[in-house]
Amino acid sequence: MTSILTKIFLRGTDANTPEGRAKVGNMAGIVGICCNVFLFLGKFIAGAISGSMSIAADAFNNLSDAGSSVISLLGFWLGAQKPDEEHPFGHARYEYLAGMAVCVMIMAIGLNLAKEGIVKVIHPNMPEFGLLSICIMLASILLKLWMSGFNRKMGEMIDSETLRATAADSRNDCLSTAGVLVGAILCEVTGIMRIDGLMTVAVAGFILWNGYGLLKDALDPLLGKSPSPELVKMIEDTVMSYPNVLGMHDLLVHDYGPGNQFASLHIEFDAGMDALKAHDLIDNIERDFWKQHHLQVVIHYDPIVTGDNEVSELREYITEQVKAYDERLSIHDLRVVPGDTHTNVLFDLVVPPHYEGDQDKLLNYVVEKVKEKNQAYICVIKVDQSYV
Repeated sequence: MTSILTKIFLRGTDANTPEGRAKVGNMAGIVGICCNVFLFLGKFIAGAISGSMSIAADAFNNLSDAGSSVISLLGFWLGAQKPDEEHPFGHARYEYLAGMAVCVMIMAIGLNLAKEGIVKVIHPNMPEFGLLSICIMLASILLKLWMSGFNRKMGEMIDSETLRATAADSRNDCLSTAGVLVGAILCEVTGIMRIDGLMTVAVAGFILWNGYGLLKDALDPLLGKSPSPELVKMIEDTVMSYPNVLGMHDLLVHDYGPGNQFASLHIEFDAGMDALKAHDLIDNIERDFWKQHHLQVVIHYDPIVTGDNEVSELREYITEQVKAYDERLSIHDLRVVPGDTHTNVLFDLVVPPHYEGDQDKLLNYVVEKVKEKNQAYICVIKVDQSYV
């Protein structure tokens, strides 16, 4: 069924473009609404005919799931809106907000299920299920399993936390329904009525734990999560593949929503390189990032003295010393300014985020090591934080 829907509604769609992403998200939202409304109507009618309150209650649970799909659909629709004067970076972060809303609904369902389970443990009663109830629950499990797989596949296609959360919501519905069925069977076999409540609490615990993880994933990009190692490596490999590039540093990645990322970085060139050629090369790199990866990149030009043996040797020496102190440390933008009585050595010292070491001790160590190299050297050090 997933393949059929994909062929019918997504034929020729490039999921890597904002338009294609919105199209995939909209289709997933519409499919979710249709399936959940279908389940609601079927269970509500069956509950009315059989007089089963459990089926009727589960019907309204599916109606709330349709609400989750509406939120997802709204998130994709709002996220696809064009930039405006108040939001020049676009509106793609609406998708993150939609994912958060779905996660909150998942946790609310988990809390409600936990409450029901605790009540069943304290006041146990033997669950009653007829053949109609069992058939409806089994059919619901099968449909929800398909919906979980469908949303997960669509989520992987466009790397969407919202659709991953929706897939987890469908899977959680399968678990809760299956837990009710298994609990009823065990109660019937063992005669221990509290098993039904204990199964419900166990399923609720899993849903809450899973919802917490999904909520954290949805919050991370809004809080400024560091870029993935794969993205960082791609940027580094791409930049270093161009001629005359000696190195790069100070990479920053800003996430304004799925498929809407911006990056800034510094590129090192030989100080003797013609400035116009360096500028032209930077323009080409920025343009290629946009064409090939849909990534807006702003590059700062850093000239590096390579023809001065003293400077090159000093740069290598200081790099070795800071690496010996902590492998995560690095330096860049080293300059040497000679004077009559002393020589200033200026450079940036980069430390990782949440660096737990004593920075004063670190700086004293670096100053002493540079002094060992030459007593006339006076260090002027700026401490930078790495953002990747």
